Amino acid sequence: MTFMAAQETAAQPTAPKVGLRERKKIQTRQAIRRAACRLFEEQGYEATHVDRIAEAADVSPSTVFRYFPTKEDIVLTDAYAPVPETGLRARPADEPLTESLRHVTVEALRRITAEERTELVQRTRLIREVPAIRGRMAENTARDTDMISAVLAERSGRPADDLEIRVIAAALLAALQEALMRWVADGQRDDPEELIDRAMDVLARGLRI
Repeated sequence: MTFMAAQETAAQPTAPKVGLRERKKIQTRQAIRRAACRLFEEQGYEATHVDRIAEAADVSPSTVFRYFPTKEDIVLTDAYAPVPETGLRARPADEPLTESLRHVTVEALRRITAEERTELVQRTRLIREVPAIRGRMAENTARDTDMISAVLAERSGRPADDLEIRVIAAALLAALQEALMRWVADGQRDDPEELIDRAMDVLARGLRI
């Protein structure tokens, strides 16, 4: 289970049972991702080709591309603190969004296993270090900003494309991302929950230093 999957579990404790076909897809996706992460660690991101990832995961290259259209997507899909829409919408409508975001993220961190946390650290490090991954990540960030804007719009009664709504959504997402980046950059010395709390507090107090 990745970080996003953990967040979805936190948001949906009574989720319906997944069918056999879907379980096999999840297993294949995880096998590809874990093989890729191991190879990235051993021989570097740029030196690791999709054919080698496919061989290590015991699938064909076409299967890898069916699940992950680009090599960057292997790192980014289900990774780096994407915020589950269901988790945010499940929070009280009158709750400050900083608190809602803090809650769903911290709950996710508490649910992931040690192995999943190690994988999260490795993938976050790749995002920090590989320009191609950071470029691809911009698409995911835009998607998540749209989602947070939609939740804010519903709570406020304002349009989702309102400039203030968009600025708040972008700031919330950037604060969360920066907290997790700092956690990895500092060698996980600090408690990630504390870093998330501090990041959300900066926004809650109006960006005052």
